[in-house]
Amino acid sequence: MAAVSARLPVFPWDKLEPYKATAAAHPDGIVDLSVGTPVDPVPQLIRSALVAAADSPGYPTVWGTPALRDAITGWLRGRLGASAAGHRNVLPVVGSKELVAWLPTQLGLGAGDKVAYPRLAYPTYEVGARLCGAEAVVYDDPTELDPAGIKLLWLNSPSNPTGKVIPKDELVRIVAWAREHGILVFSDECYLELGWEAEPVSVLHDDVCGGSYEGLVAVHSLSKRSNLAGYRAAFIAGDADVLGELLEIRKHGGMMTPAPVQAATVAALGDDAHVEEQRARYAARREALRAALVAHGFRVDHSEASLYLWVTRDEPCWDTVAHLAALGILVAPGDFYGEAGARHVRVAFTATDERVEAAVKRLA
Repeated sequence: MAAVSARLPVFPWDKLEPYKATAAAHPDGIVDLSVGTPVDPVPQLIRSALVAAADSPGYPTVWGTPALRDAITGWLRGRLGASAAGHRNVLPVVGSKELVAWLPTQLGLGAGDKVAYPRLAYPTYEVGARLCGAEAVVYDDPTELDPAGIKLLWLNSPSNPTGKVIPKDELVRIVAWAREHGILVFSDECYLELGWEAEPVSVLHDDVCGGSYEGLVAVHSLSKRSNLAGYRAAFIAGDADVLGELLEIRKHGGMMTPAPVQAATVAALGDDAHVEEQRARYAARREALRAALVAHGFRVDHSEASLYLWVTRDEPCWDTVAHLAALGILVAPGDFYGEAGARHVRVAFTATDERVEAAVKRLA
């Protein structure tokens, strides 16, 4: 019964529980900046679309409604600069984490295959490799890897946890290298609309891919941009052959985005105003926390995009976690994201304005 779970690492967040208890004992309560979960209301136009589609007694389709595909392709062309995107280039998924975890399995990878991802990375890339029995390989620069056996290359820009953005010319170089060696690229771009000191670019941008999506797939989520983490609304876009194969597999697996969520996604992708309003909230929280952390003796590294500040006091990350927990502030230790993060912590700025203000006062 434990044959599959035995392949997986210890669930990292369980290790944070004692520090969470310490932070929660603060007289003014905990300020939880550990998990980047949205806390602001779902925009009304999205809720209205969900309610209007609530009477959905039939099964939804895995490929999504034509209206959903229209919304996604329109957004790809208008927001990402993917001018050739059509219906065969898109596929809804049930939240991006599900896709990341099960993608290597759905691609038919296994023993003898390699899955490559950044040295500092979202832990689910490794989980996906382990679930199918493939070998996990980390990189600083993917083009310095031995390409032999690499079947799947994960890019992540903006990065979780560091907020680092891969510049356009670097993307062009990496895509060319991957295509030369026949390596499938999946680019996790879930934070693309949250650039602060850099402008993130998609691998599907005409200038990066040359107008062809061969060997390229981008992963996008509405969890962060539209406060829809609870809706599990996400999609992938790119190589029609790859997406066609995944569609067939996912049809057999019944991996269907609920019909009301599909309707809500259409509304969300068709409106930019709520995205800008949410960006403004995050920008203010980010600036307040950044200034407070620097004044408290932290150094901020990267962090030019995403919902996190990647900070250090040049000490072991768990010492920093303990220090901040004593102030009633909970953050994520950097080693959750790889050994290279052992002296950093990740600070999410997704808490409410009131809680962010409390953290700023404590740091002062």
